[in-house]
Amino acid sequence: MDPVAEPVTDLDRPGPAPSPVDGPPPPGPRSTGPWLVGVAVTAVLLLLAGRYGYHRDELYFLLCGRHLDWGYVDQGPLVPALARLADTVAPGNLVVLRTPSALIGGAAVVLVGATAREFGADRAAQLFAALLAATAGIVLAPGHLLSTTTVDLLVWLVAAGYAVRMLRTGDTRWALGLGLALGVGMLNKLLPALLGVGLLAGVTIAGPLRLLRDRWVWAGAGVAALLAVPNLAWQAAHGFPQASVASSIAAGDSSYSGRLDATMLHLVIISPYAVPVWVAGLVALLRRPEWAAYRAVGWAWPVVFAIVLLVGGKGYYDAPLLLVLTAAGAVVTAGWAARGRAWARRVLLAAGAAVTVAGSAVLLLPTLPADRLPGFVVDVNYDAGETIGWPAFADSIAAVHRGLPPAERARAVVLTGNYGEAGALARYGPARGLPRAYSGHNSMADFGRPADGADVVIAVGWERADRLRAWFTEVTEAGRVDQRVAVDNDENGLPIFVCRGMPRPWSRIWDTEVRRAS
Repeated sequence: MDPVAEPVTDLDRPGPAPSPVDGPPPPGPRSTGPWLVGVAVTAVLLLLAGRYGYHRDELYFLLCGRHLDWGYVDQGPLVPALARLADTVAPGNLVVLRTPSALIGGAAVVLVGATAREFGADRAAQLFAALLAATAGIVLAPGHLLSTTTVDLLVWLVAAGYAVRMLRTGDTRWALGLGLALGVGMLNKLLPALLGVGLLAGVTIAGPLRLLRDRWVWAGAGVAALLAVPNLAWQAAHGFPQASVASSIAAGDSSYSGRLDATMLHLVIISPYAVPVWVAGLVALLRRPEWAAYRAVGWAWPVVFAIVLLVGGKGYYDAPLLLVLTAAGAVVTAGWAARGRAWARRVLLAAGAAVTVAGSAVLLLPTLPADRLPGFVVDVNYDAGETIGWPAFADSIAAVHRGLPPAERARAVVLTGNYGEAGALARYGPARGLPRAYSGHNSMADFGRPADGADVVIAVGWERADRLRAWFTEVTEAGRVDQRVAVDNDENGLPIFVCRGMPRPWSRIWDTEVRRAS
């Protein structure tokens, strides 16, 4: 966060700069502590990157990467392009695929420490902030997987860091970096616009209002808008399908969605240990006289959180801002630990940190054997279960395929209920002699449909046959998915159906029925 020399200008130009007592405290000393913690986090993530297997979303990104475009139903082009690059460099290599995420996880730790430094943290407080980030759920879980959430984490932290720097120094040229980060982020998701709205609302509420007419701020907004154009243009040309995806999430048809779940997730998304820290940071940003310059950042989080709850978004959408609050709270907590019975307070903090490290290692990273993964791990970390059992899933489909009469086997196709299942069969199916898998789920529907003559279908991803009977004259359960481990994920134990006879061809039902049912 220190790419150039410290600027010394003030927001109130022209006119004399205020004396130091009128502004925020200077940044803390430079420290190697956060860098060491960040490197350690990246190293651990790389060491564990090959554990378990692909996540359903990673399998989907690999398919999207084969159909590169400026947008997709549920995301921008950035992560599919990364997946395509990784699979080109090292086909089928899970460690290479996840290397960008491991690097981002370490970078997030460094950025949180650097943000604490902006708030005036000394070396101990910077290290404490970095350690809190290093054990945070929003850092470790996405850091283990290639995910749009992983990229989003980096974008928000970089953008927030530039915002804090601009407010501290008064040099609005930092708005160009802020706009660049938001614009690149909107090639991944449209969510960075939410951060922009939060910061704008914070400035409107707490000032300085002069930012709203500053030319550099407007230039930064222009950079963000310009970079967002390709994805927005794709969305507009396709009728803004992300709006439909957002409506589905708001209805609770996705993990980590629902207003109650979204609220409760804030108690664990960094860590339970960090909750009083980020709450203290929020209070300090809103009330500390010497931090008055940062009021806009303090107000940004409740505004963004309120919007997420109002629209029914996922509970982790605003989590990067919680890390910014954690950076501020680390300064407050370090001050608290130095007062009164300092030794007792430090022992308490150390004990809590030790428990958090152990809990994070078990719950957020693939440290336990996949075949003996306790149910409580999946209950806490849904994504862990979604990285286990995909080769066995493909084996289950292959067993049904081999059981078909030769004439039917030659013309059969597979229809899956979601993109993860289709992605798994694209990855593992060819080696098992399986035909191409199709799905109407999200952008999978745009990657092709079966030929109209494909009237023998192996269908998986539907718990009941009712929906399938609307498309086929004969639907028979032919097996069950057996992932050979006792993991409670979305596929284990699902029925596998063989469907025959189609009164209406695929060309008539694909867009109007199959896409909507998936």
